[in-house]
Amino acid sequence: MAVDLLLGLQWGDEGKGKIVDVLTNNYDIIARFQGGPNAGHTLEFDGIKHVLHTIPSGIFHEEAINVVGNGVVIDPVIFRKELANLAQFDLDIKSRLLISRKAHLILPTHRLLDAASETAKGKAKIGSTLKGIGPTYMDKTGRNGLRVGDLELDNWKDKYRTLADKHEAMIHFYDVDIQYDLQELEADFFSAIESLKKLTFIDSEEYLYQAQKEGKAILAEGAQGSLLDIDFGTYPYVTSSNTTAAGACTGLGVAPNQIGKVYGIFKAYTTRVGSGPFPTELFDKDGETMGRVGNEFGATTGRPRRCGWLDLVALKYAVQINGVTHLMMMKSDVLSGFETIKVCTAYHYKGSKISHLPYNIEASNVTPVYTELKGWKQDLTKMNSAEQLPKNLLDYIEYLEEALEVPIQIVSVGPDRTQTIHREVAVT
Repeated sequence: MAVDLLLGLQWGDEGKGKIVDVLTNNYDIIARFQGGPNAGHTLEFDGIKHVLHTIPSGIFHEEAINVVGNGVVIDPVIFRKELANLAQFDLDIKSRLLISRKAHLILPTHRLLDAASETAKGKAKIGSTLKGIGPTYMDKTGRNGLRVGDLELDNWKDKYRTLADKHEAMIHFYDVDIQYDLQELEADFFSAIESLKKLTFIDSEEYLYQAQKEGKAILAEGAQGSLLDIDFGTYPYVTSSNTTAAGACTGLGVAPNQIGKVYGIFKAYTTRVGSGPFPTELFDKDGETMGRVGNEFGATTGRPRRCGWLDLVALKYAVQINGVTHLMMMKSDVLSGFETIKVCTAYHYKGSKISHLPYNIEASNVTPVYTELKGWKQDLTKMNSAEQLPKNLLDYIEYLEEALEVPIQIVSVGPDRTQTIHREVAVT
């Protein structure tokens, strides 16, 4: 049984949580494969808004098993808060939420290192969420990290102390004014560790292998977006993990030849949180309208998202490197009311017109080339079938499908799980 993937195709915040929630009925297992609590997956149903950071988005479905894979980094303190927020829903967490022993732990000193590093950069800061993600992945690749499985060893606190002491020395090296009480932070951390140890730890690669052999349907859930990939994103303004399809193989232990469908999620326009290049960013009334109507604030940080027209150059790049087979377009309703919809179809780059994503897309290097399409005024939020969608929106969808050479199977017309339109399209 192949493993299907669900990925963001832009700079994150595409609406992956909602689509995982919508698709979960088709799957037995939902598995997160990378990232940490810098992710914020928002789900909305029954009039309630839920924001998940580390826990997979299938947790609200009784029949689904949710796996936190080895590629994820876990902050026990934030994880405990997530679990506390779920307590009111009487979920069987012990049997429905499984954690890979190979997942790395975010220590309090990782967060302090993150803050010290970002402060030291001054105006050159990359816009870190300051959750300790980068330093944790650095320890992972540096072979110093503390993993979930270590908590089952008698000497795990010794390993913790060695690493935390090293971090404190590094913090002093940055020579910046970071105020903290490590004793207080550690008390909270050790308490959260005890809560984490009550959950179910697994050898996730073996668990998923056996699930495949048993014919279980598995959906791998990505966090952030493809343009934030550590290798293929807009470096250095990226996250610290592989957010593309390849990350599911390393983040879950799934063989490349076992990958099935690749669902790519994108917004009908483009947003970005934090620093970094953004060729189609708008600084006018249109950009303000997108942000206001789309409620564009980070689910994890609350930071306002920068908004702009759809960048088809970047989107085609993401489709290409991920091998996307199915597309889902989110927040179509936000564009209702625009007289004209613009799509960036090429860049002016160093005196030439190009249609691929170059090495550097800073504003000094690229200028977007736009194609204009007619907008629509209808309120989409009450529509429940493709036949009800306005002609100009259908034209917009058709235009994108032709350019991307991949069908758009889902069109989201609102935040609730019911505001999801499935289109009957042929998949090649």
